[in-house]
Amino acid sequence: MPTFVDLFCGGGFGARGAVKGGGKPLLGLDAWPLATQTYAANFPNADVITDRIENVDIQAISEKYNPEVLLTSPECTSHSIARGSKPGSEKSRETAIGIVPWIEAFNPRWVIVENVNRMKKWNRHTELIDTIEELGYTVSDLLLNSAEFGSAQARKRMFLVCDREGTLVSKEELLNFADGVPSAAKDIIEWNSSYKSSKLYKSGRAKATLERAERAIASLGRNKPFIIVYYGSDYAGGWQTIDTPLRTVTTIDRFGLVTWKNDEPYLRMLQPNELMKAMGGGNSHQLPFGSRREKVKLCGNGVCADVMTSIFQWIDANQKLTADQNKKEINSEHLT
Repeated sequence: MPTFVDLFCGGGFGARGAVKGGGKPLLGLDAWPLATQTYAANFPNADVITDRIENVDIQAISEKYNPEVLLTSPECTSHSIARGSKPGSEKSRETAIGIVPWIEAFNPRWVIVENVNRMKKWNRHTELIDTIEELGYTVSDLLLNSAEFGSAQARKRMFLVCDREGTLVSKEELLNFADGVPSAAKDIIEWNSSYKSSKLYKSGRAKATLERAERAIASLGRNKPFIIVYYGSDYAGGWQTIDTPLRTVTTIDRFGLVTWKNDEPYLRMLQPNELMKAMGGGNSHQLPFGSRREKVKLCGNGVCADVMTSIFQWIDANQKLTADQNKKEINSEHLT
C-alpha cells in the first residue's frame, strides 16, 4: 500500500483515485481552506495543512512523514488555455519549481507531477525535469486523457511520473491497469433528480446560447437531450452529445443540459455532484462544504481520479515486484 503526501491537494480527487489504486494518504496540503476541509471530510485518517507550500517548515514535516509517493499538482492557471489572453503569473508557474525542496526533504521513491499539457511550453519545464533527474529520478513525461482511462470526461493533462529506482512507464502500460469500460456524459447525469430546468426559449436568454442549442437540434433532431457549453469559448460548435465523454470540467459553471418535455426544450446547468462524478469521484467522494460555485471550482481544480488510479496501481505493482526481488536476493545470500 503506497503511502503518499498530497501537495496542492484540492478537494481530494487525485487522492480518491490514488486510494482506489491502493494508496494511503498521510497528509494533504492546500492554501484554500475549503479544499482542505473537503479533503479532511473524505480522508479523515489523513492530516491536513492549510497554507502555501513556501510558508511550511518542510524539514519539520519531513521528520513526521515518510511517504513512498509525493503527489503534486501545482497551480495551473498561468499555463492553462482556459485563462484566455490574460498575462500569466510567473509566480504562479513557479509553484512547480517549489516542489523541488519537498522532493529533496522526503526523498520518496516516486514523485508525480500533474498539470495542464500547456505546461510543456513553459520555458522552465525542461529545467524542472532536469532538476528532478539530477535528484536521482527517471522521469516519464506523459500526456494522458482521462477518457481513455474510463472517465466520463475528456481531460488531457501532463503527468510526470518519476521513479528513483529507474523505471520508465508509458501511457500504454498505464492503460493496462484501466478497467477498459468507456464512460460518457450520460453516465454522470442524475436523470431522476429534482434539479430545476427552465425553458430554453425564454426572455433574456443569450443569443449565443440559443445559437449553440439550435446547432445541436439541427444535427440531432428534436426530443433528444444534449449538452451545450453555456459559458466560455468552444471550438466544436458549442455543444456535444451525451454519448461521448464530457469536455474538460473547468472552475466555472460551464455545461448546460438540454432535455425535452412535450416537444419543448428545457435547460439546466450540470450540478456539482454530476461534475464530481465526471472527475472520477463516483459515489465515494463528498462535497459537504461550500457554495454551489465553490463546489464547481473544487471540481475544475481537481486531478481526475481515474488516471491516478491506474498510476497508483502501476506503482503498487512495482512496489510488490521490488519486495519480491529483495526477498529472492536475501534468500540467495542465505543459501550461499
